[in-house]
Amino acid sequence: MEKEVIQSVGFRNTQEHGEVTGFQLKIRLPYYRGVFLSQLRPGTLVVDGERFEKEDIVWCLGGGEYTYEEMKQDWHTHWAVTEPAVLKVKKPGGLAQGYHDIEYGFCFTSSYMPPIMQDHLDPDVELFIYMPEFGHHVNKRRLLIV
Repeated sequence: MEKEVIQSVGFRNTQEHGEVTGFQLKIRLPYYRGVFLSQLRPGTLVVDGERFEKEDIVWCLGGGEYTYEEMKQDWHTHWAVTEPAVLKVKKPGGLAQGYHDIEYGFCFTSSYMPPIMQDHLDPDVELFIYMPEFGHHVNKRRLLIV
């Protein structure tokens, strides 16, 4: 895996029955322990200024596919630090060939951090201080679809 949270490998359009129906990208977990899906606080994905809300993104991990609502209730599925997550987004026609500016943030809760420190985490807003204990950081990357 690459050092960047948003991985360059795996960024591509997706197809169903020969028709381009959306796109996907891979992200890695910037945390040494791994987390359970119920700990994740996904943010809004922004591609070239177009917003895709967390409810519009399907997370693929360990052979399963999870909506945001399913993730909130899933305390069994673990996201290991060595496994990238694939984020699938429905967008008829996918993305055009060429470069795309991507912005995505997410964070997660931690059992050893006081709840008052975690209540106001917003995965879409960069904090004035980087907080790796929450995995919080709004990630940006420019990637190419060919």
